[in-house]
Amino acid sequence: MNVIRFSDLCASGQARGQRVFIRADLNVPQDAHGAITEDTRIRASVPCIQMALDAGAAVMVTSHLGRPTEGEFKPADSLAPVAQRLGELMGREVPLVSNWVDGVSVAPGQLVMLENCRVNTGEKKNAPELAHKLAALCDIFVHDAFGTAHRAEGSTYGIAQFAPIACAGPLLAAEMDAISQALANPKRPLAAIVAGSKVSTKLTILKSLANNVDQLIVGGGIANTFMLAAGLKIGKSLAEPDLLAEAQAVIEIMKARGAEVPIPTDVVCAKTFAADAVATVKKATEVADDDLILDIGPETAAKLATQLKAAGTIVWNGPVGVFEFAAFENGTKVIAQAIAESSAFSIAGGGDTLAAIAKYGIEKQVGYISTGGGAFLEVLEGKTLPAFEILTRRAAG
Repeated sequence: MNVIRFSDLCASGQARGQRVFIRADLNVPQDAHGAITEDTRIRASVPCIQMALDAGAAVMVTSHLGRPTEGEFKPADSLAPVAQRLGELMGREVPLVSNWVDGVSVAPGQLVMLENCRVNTGEKKNAPELAHKLAALCDIFVHDAFGTAHRAEGSTYGIAQFAPIACAGPLLAAEMDAISQALANPKRPLAAIVAGSKVSTKLTILKSLANNVDQLIVGGGIANTFMLAAGLKIGKSLAEPDLLAEAQAVIEIMKARGAEVPIPTDVVCAKTFAADAVATVKKATEVADDDLILDIGPETAAKLATQLKAAGTIVWNGPVGVFEFAAFENGTKVIAQAIAESSAFSIAGGGDTLAAIAKYGIEKQVGYISTGGGAFLEVLEGKTLPAFEILTRRAAG
């Protein structure tokens, strides 16, 4: 993807003395008292902000937080805790500016945080009047919030349309590079793991990937629907029988390309959905009417691990079983370890996937971990994200 990179502007001295507006993703979880409970996104945003300061720019940073109502600011919507935490991480004061749309006073070498951008009237619908006002605040707009890249809002798209220069920050650029490496120019074989409770939520992703990948590994409730489509019984397992034709279509698309959707040959069953339920390994052909399939079996897991270790590129979205329960975590654990041991370039995304990566301690063995849930899924669906589209257009002049 051909975009202007903020790192290049800084390296060439083009950011010195300029007003730089950074759209970060600082939407962190908070407890009932407003205290931040997990600060990964703030830490991840520091390099871009520091880069701008080191380049001699006058720096403004903003983000959304929670789900505020436009035009109705409430104390709970405030970025004050975020500004405080950013200040601690950077060892400097980070003043918080309210009512900033009509103008901000900031000098080169200074950093200010602009209050929750989703409170601004017209933000979500990308109102032209707001977009022009935001663009007038800066000389350089830096999009560094991949988690919002699938939304065309005032602070993510409108400002990029009208700012004198619009570019990608280091976080967004890294996502673009990883996505291109995994999907646009993959080293083959390309294996994709798509798992989750419902086929319906991932159907467009499955269809899009079926035209591109060499192996499409399905897991969780999605795998149950594919087992039904393959003529297997699944007992009382979670599935979507009304989508059998769609599952069959995905299998046929893969088959026509000489690729495959591996159907489990063995599964781990229980009679109830509970952490202390008795786990029984069964052949996929021997599932009883009162069984719940809660994981792939050891034989299936070993086969998939062998395929993953031979892959050139791996895309991972979703655990293949109920990995939160110890008795039903083996499939996800084996797959995680296979990805860690594979020489393939791997990209992983989605909340449950990140939880599995953390649980099995393989963060350093995954090529790229995507932090943008919805944006990551839309990329897998084959969609062009609004942020990528506008930054590419601006780079082309």
